[in-house]
Amino acid sequence: MSEVLNHFFKYISFDTQSKDEVEAVPSTEKQRLLAQELAAELRAMKAEDVVVDEHSYVYATIPATVEKSIPVLGFISHMDTSPAYSGAGVKPQIVKNYDGSDILMNQETGLTMKVSDFPDLLKYKGQDIITTDGTTLLGADDKAGVAEIMTMAEYLLSHPEIPHGTIRIGFTPDEEVGRGADFFDVKGFNADVAYTVDGGGLGELEYENFNAASAKVRINGTSIHPGSSKGKMKNALLIAMEFHNMLPVFENPMYTEGYEGFFHLDSMAGTVEQARMDYIIRDHSKVKFEEKKALIKRVEEYLNSRYGAGTVELSLKDSYYNMKEKIEPHMYLIDIAKSAMEELGIEPQVTPIRGGTDGARLSYMGLPCPNLCTGGYNFHGKFEFIPVQSMEKVVELLLKIVEKFTVR
Repeated sequence: MSEVLNHFFKYISFDTQSKDEVEAVPSTEKQRLLAQELAAELRAMKAEDVVVDEHSYVYATIPATVEKSIPVLGFISHMDTSPAYSGAGVKPQIVKNYDGSDILMNQETGLTMKVSDFPDLLKYKGQDIITTDGTTLLGADDKAGVAEIMTMAEYLLSHPEIPHGTIRIGFTPDEEVGRGADFFDVKGFNADVAYTVDGGGLGELEYENFNAASAKVRINGTSIHPGSSKGKMKNALLIAMEFHNMLPVFENPMYTEGYEGFFHLDSMAGTVEQARMDYIIRDHSKVKFEEKKALIKRVEEYLNSRYGAGTVELSLKDSYYNMKEKIEPHMYLIDIAKSAMEELGIEPQVTPIRGGTDGARLSYMGLPCPNLCTGGYNFHGKFEFIPVQSMEKVVELLLKIVEKFTVR
């Protein structure tokens, strides 16, 4: 079994699912267990400056092996998994020498990953593909990134003859709930530039992402017995439906791709008396992003004018911004990563992220931080998979980037 696979299997055995709408960081105490494990492993590798802070951020240093001045390079991944699907009791399984057919994930339930639904599988014929049994997500987002960075660190620390500058490592909690950078110590991290290792399929390289906001909508109704409710009832559920129907039908994730933004209704619940809807708003264009926020505010104002002040309460909060403008002055980061990929026979795929990473916020906090692939697919759900060979190739990529930083 390869070293990166050993690390990966260990880390996915930890349930680190984060939880939305929790003010504390980490949002779940169980994330602290993996943080402590990673710190222990880093100390055993003889990494320096290993720290786990009060919020379970893990930091460490791979000391320089050359005396010449080289920018301090960081690598960052997150430890938590998505609240969207359980990460407890992950049962990984390896489909060896994948033959290009549908994958039966669970004999008992008949759950099958179909090539017709997930054609990316065909890119990996002849390779070894890791899936789950479908009862949990896999956790490649982002424990594959964590495993790849740890394998790189282990290799460099056990081969001090390899020339390189100072390398900083950071692992964050709560990225999946948008709080991964909240307490990241950029000054203490003391890197000049960094990469997050939190992308998808092998070759992905990203320095553009969505501008993002969250919108929490609360509808206050009036419940009256339906037999005597004429002129009195104000049905919060129906007003919630009206609210949603005033948003553009095709600005919805199921209809958008590339640079196209959306309003995504993430959750809803309620009664006649009170209803709630939680949205995420995304757009690569800052102008269109502001237009989307303005539209949802106008919907609130219109419904309050129609049904009475206080009927609709909208809480709108920006989450992160497109890091493109912060990376463009440092495009050598992209050039180095592309060159490293090409030398390793990986086809670079520079694409916009239809989401965000810790790197987006860190770039605005003064640490330019584009995003590298992990090798995984179908994150946040039961059909998540990752080829073993892709993880091994990403480890090679990280080492090659370190090499190129040393000789540039």
